[in-house]
Amino acid sequence: MAERLVILSDMWGSKKGLWITSYLGYLQQYFDIVFHDSRHLADIRLNNHPSQSMIEALHQGGLNMAVAQLLKKEKEPSHYLTFGAGGTIAWKAGLSGLPIKSLTALSPLDLHLNDEKPDSRIKLIYGEFYKNIPSNRWATNMD
Repeated sequence: MAERLVILSDMWGSKKGLWITSYLGYLQQYFDIVFHDSRHLADIRLNNHPSQSMIEALHQGGLNMAVAQLLKKEKEPSHYLTFGAGGTIAWKAGLSGLPIKSLTALSPLDLHLNDEKPDSRIKLIYGEFYKNIPSNRWATNMD
């Protein structure tokens, strides 16, 4: 039986194209995959709004809603592959008891604002042009 992999999208969810199909196509041969659209978890119903509106919606309750929804949906210890806001959702859910075997987060939002981390193996990956990369000091403090 394959390991379970939960994939959380960025704040745009699956709305912004078919990017997720390349991940699913490759990874499904190695994992039992569950996909969650972060925008749906956060109950953000913005259509064609600029990214700033999406970020504001996350900070004005969407993030807490997404964490609560993820905690309701996921009870089984799993590996997590996350993108953008999905990484922040998984991180915060992990702090609230989400059973995470490992977390691989690509460009998660605002992690540098946290002073604790989930109890799991964590790998953070940021792109070259990402503006809010946590400092080396923060990373050292988080171990």
